[in-house]
Amino acid sequence: MTAINPPRVLLVDDSDVMLDYASATLSPEYEIVGAFRDGHAALEAVGVLQPDVIVLDISMPGMNGLEVAGRLRRAGCSTPIVFLTVHDDEATVHATSEAGGIGFVLKPLLRSDLAVAVREACAGRRYVSQMG
Repeated sequence: MTAINPPRVLLVDDSDVMLDYASATLSPEYEIVGAFRDGHAALEAVGVLQPDVIVLDISMPGMNGLEVAGRLRRAGCSTPIVFLTVHDDEATVHATSEAGGIGFVLKPLLRSDLAVAVREACAGRRYVSQMG
Protein backbone atom coordinates (compact mmCIF):
# COMPACT_ATOMS: atom_id res chain seq x y z
CA MET A 1 0.00 0.00 0.00
CA THR A 2 1.24 3.43 -0.84
CA ALA A 3 0.85 6.84 0.72
CA ILE A 4 -1.64 7.57 -2.07
CA ASN A 5 -3.79 4.70 -0.79
CA PRO A 6 -3.28 4.49 2.97
CA PRO A 7 -4.55 1.39 4.76
CA ARG A 8 -8.25 1.59 5.59
CA VAL A 9 -9.14 1.16 9.27
CA LEU A 10 -12.51 0.47 10.88
CA LEU A 11 -12.81 1.49 14.55
CA VAL A 12 -15.21 -0.16 17.02
CA ASP A 13 -15.54 0.99 20.64
CA ASP A 14 -18.56 1.81 22.79
CA SER A 15 -16.94 5.08 23.93
CA ASP A 16 -17.13 8.16 21.70
CA VAL A 17 -14.11 9.57 23.52
CA MET A 18 -12.06 6.46 22.72
CA LEU A 19 -13.24 6.46 19.09
CA ASP A 20 -12.19 10.10 18.74
CA TYR A 21 -8.84 9.44 20.40
CA ALA A 22 -8.11 6.39 18.25
CA SER A 23 -9.16 8.26 15.11
CA ALA A 24 -6.95 11.24 15.95
CA THR A 25 -4.03 8.91 16.67
CA LEU A 26 -4.37 6.95 13.43
CA SER A 27 -5.61 9.53 10.92
CA PRO A 28 -2.19 10.98 10.01
CA GLU A 29 -1.15 7.59 8.63
CA TYR A 30 -4.39 5.70 7.93
CA GLU A 31 -7.80 6.28 6.38
CA ILE A 32 -10.54 5.85 8.99
CA VAL A 33 -13.43 4.34 6.99
CA GLY A 34 -15.85 4.12 9.89
CA ALA A 35 -16.27 4.36 13.64
CA PHE A 36 -18.94 2.29 15.34
CA ARG A 37 -20.14 1.96 18.93
CA ASP A 38 -21.43 -1.60 18.93
CA GLY A 39 -20.64 -5.04 17.60
CA HIS A 40 -23.79 -5.48 15.53
CA ALA A 41 -23.13 -2.30 13.54
CA ALA A 42 -19.49 -3.33 13.10
CA LEU A 43 -20.46 -6.72 11.65
CA GLU A 44 -22.63 -5.04 9.03
CA ALA A 45 -20.03 -2.36 8.28
CA VAL A 46 -17.13 -4.76 7.65
CA GLY A 47 -18.80 -6.26 4.59
CA VAL A 48 -19.75 -2.89 3.16
CA LEU A 49 -16.63 -0.86 3.97
CA GLN A 50 -14.05 -3.66 3.50
CA PRO A 51 -11.36 -2.23 5.79
CA ASP A 52 -7.75 -3.39 5.70
CA VAL A 53 -7.66 -3.57 9.53
CA ILE A 54 -10.31 -3.62 12.26
CA VAL A 55 -9.55 -2.01 15.64
CA LEU A 56 -11.97 -3.65 18.04
CA ASP A 57 -12.73 -2.97 21.70
CA ILE A 58 -13.21 -6.09 23.80
CA SER A 59 -15.67 -4.85 26.44
CA MET A 60 -18.83 -3.60 24.76
CA PRO A 61 -22.45 -4.07 25.77
CA GLY A 62 -24.60 -6.41 23.71
CA MET A 63 -21.91 -8.18 21.72
CA ASN A 64 -18.34 -7.93 22.97
CA GLY A 65 -15.31 -7.73 20.70
CA LEU A 66 -14.39 -11.39 21.11
CA GLU A 67 -17.86 -12.37 19.90
CA VAL A 68 -17.61 -9.95 16.95
CA ALA A 69 -14.23 -11.40 15.96
CA GLY A 70 -15.55 -14.95 16.23
CA ARG A 71 -18.51 -14.17 13.99
CA LEU A 72 -16.29 -12.46 11.45
CA ARG A 73 -13.91 -15.43 11.33
CA ARG A 74 -16.78 -17.95 11.04
CA ALA A 75 -18.15 -15.88 8.15
CA GLY A 76 -14.80 -16.19 6.36
CA CYS A 77 -13.53 -12.67 7.04
CA SER A 78 -9.73 -12.65 7.20
CA THR A 79 -9.28 -8.92 7.86
CA PRO A 80 -6.62 -8.42 10.56
CA ILE A 81 -8.08 -7.49 13.94
CA VAL A 82 -6.27 -5.36 16.52
CA PHE A 83 -7.98 -5.59 19.89
CA LEU A 84 -8.11 -2.49 22.08
CA THR A 85 -8.68 -3.04 25.79
CA VAL A 86 -8.10 -2.10 29.42
CA HIS A 87 -7.66 -5.79 30.35
CA ASP A 88 -3.99 -6.19 31.26
CA ASP A 89 -3.58 -9.96 31.67
CA GLU A 90 -2.24 -12.96 29.77
CA ALA A 91 -5.62 -14.73 29.72
CA THR A 92 -7.11 -11.84 27.74
CA VAL A 93 -4.16 -11.79 25.32
CA HIS A 94 -4.70 -15.53 24.77
CA ALA A 95 -8.46 -15.05 24.27
CA THR A 96 -7.89 -12.37 21.63
CA SER A 97 -5.47 -14.62 19.79
CA GLU A 98 -7.95 -17.52 19.94
CA ALA A 99 -10.62 -15.19 18.53
CA GLY A 100 -8.43 -14.43 15.53
CA GLY A 101 -6.76 -11.22 16.65
CA ILE A 102 -3.29 -10.29 15.44
CA GLY A 103 -2.85 -7.27 17.71
CA PHE A 104 -3.46 -6.40 21.35
CA VAL A 105 -3.24 -2.78 22.50
CA LEU A 106 -3.84 -1.57 26.03
CA LYS A 107 -5.94 1.60 26.07
CA PRO A 108 -3.50 3.44 28.39
CA LEU A 109 -0.83 2.83 25.71
CA LEU A 110 -3.02 3.80 22.75
CA ARG A 111 -1.01 6.88 21.79
CA SER A 112 2.30 4.98 21.58
CA ASP A 113 1.09 1.53 20.48
CA LEU A 114 -1.99 1.73 18.25
CA ALA A 115 -0.39 3.01 15.04
CA VAL A 116 2.45 0.50 15.45
CA ALA A 117 -0.02 -2.35 16.01
CA VAL A 118 -2.02 -1.40 12.90
CA ARG A 119 1.19 -1.14 10.86
CA GLU A 120 2.26 -4.60 12.06
CA ALA A 121 -1.21 -6.02 11.34
CA CYS A 122 -1.03 -4.67 7.77
CA ALA A 123 2.27 -6.54 7.39
CA GLY A 124 0.77 -9.74 8.84
CA ARG A 125 2.78 -9.53 12.05
CA ARG A 126 1.53 -9.85 15.62
CA TYR A 127 1.80 -6.97 18.09
CA VAL A 128 1.12 -7.06 21.83
CA SER A 129 1.41 -4.03 24.14
CA GLN A 130 3.90 -4.33 26.96
CA MET A 131 1.92 -5.30 30.02
CA GLY A 132 2.51 -3.92 33.50
